[in-house]
Amino acid sequence: MNYLERAGYDKAVIEKRIDDTWYAIFDRESSERFYFDAPDDTGFIEDTGNADVRTEGMSYGMMMAVQMNRKDIFDRIWKWARVNMYLTEGPNAGFFCWSNSIDGAKNADGPAPDGEEYFAMALFLASSRWGDGKGIFNYTAEARAILHTAIRGPSPMWNLENGLIRFICGCPFSDPSYHLPHFYGLFAQRAEPADSVFWKKAAAASREYLIKACHPLTGLAAEYAENDGTPLPPDRHGTFFSDSYRVAANIGLDALWNGKTNELSLIADTILRFFDGRQVSDFMEYRIDGKPYRRKSRHPVGLCATLAEAALAADDEELASRAVRRFWNTPLRKGKRRYYDNCLYFFALLALSGHYNIY
Repeated sequence: MNYLERAGYDKAVIEKRIDDTWYAIFDRESSERFYFDAPDDTGFIEDTGNADVRTEGMSYGMMMAVQMNRKDIFDRIWKWARVNMYLTEGPNAGFFCWSNSIDGAKNADGPAPDGEEYFAMALFLASSRWGDGKGIFNYTAEARAILHTAIRGPSPMWNLENGLIRFICGCPFSDPSYHLPHFYGLFAQRAEPADSVFWKKAAAASREYLIKACHPLTGLAAEYAENDGTPLPPDRHGTFFSDSYRVAANIGLDALWNGKTNELSLIADTILRFFDGRQVSDFMEYRIDGKPYRRKSRHPVGLCATLAEAALAADDEELASRAVRRFWNTPLRKGKRRYYDNCLYFFALLALSGHYNIY
């Protein structure tokens, strides 16, 4: 579905916006890019706000590349990750270091689950779109190995009893923005057959979790929350801030890939209503009940984008239309913090234009 075209935007103009956004992120001639080629046919996505390379961004870059049919970029990013980020020893062997220096040196000895789940999904889609190669380019085998380690390894990323993804391995709480039920349903079909039942359980558990984690009057979720959805204290990332923005996008993509559900559509309507009429420059950090907390939004363009993507799940067409118009009229972010905002921007653009597909 091309939501943007249905909203009245010209198809050629939409396609140009997509191409221009790809160029801004990936092209070596772009002054605002954050993808860079590296030696030995590799490449990396830089988190420009933190001057490092993270599994979040690397897996996002791979998802962008498979959606844009750019196998060359996909393979470069994947090879950089597999060579520099892959952990071979200790309880986290089989995962990927969540942060590396630009030169490839590891900054940590553990993973971040959002990177692993995006790596796996991007690899499965690459397998369907381009076919499996050999070695690390046997996309299906690599994706299955990641997911096997994630639930069967010595440091599970998921709580196997309740089916909920953890913030980090061994952590007793979760991150609502990590919950991707639309991925887990596909994992049930494409991961190791013996794990199909678990991934179906995880998909159902995550949809139920999102309903609990999102405030009924605002639609806001915290960055970190307990397994019952209760936010952690505000000084422990228990507010609606950077990570949280992705929840709205995830609900939108779930609707695009799997169809709407009443409960998640209600959340989409609720969060769109909370932000309706607000200017991007006025976005704040909030407690999940809607009260402003300490500071302005660190990634206002990213939040604007995820709200627009939530329109795909919304039932209130007027709210959805205004959120999409606000997004369309907002340019890409420039400067140091552009990485996270513009990743979320591109994903929203792909989803709203009908270019964020299952392969």
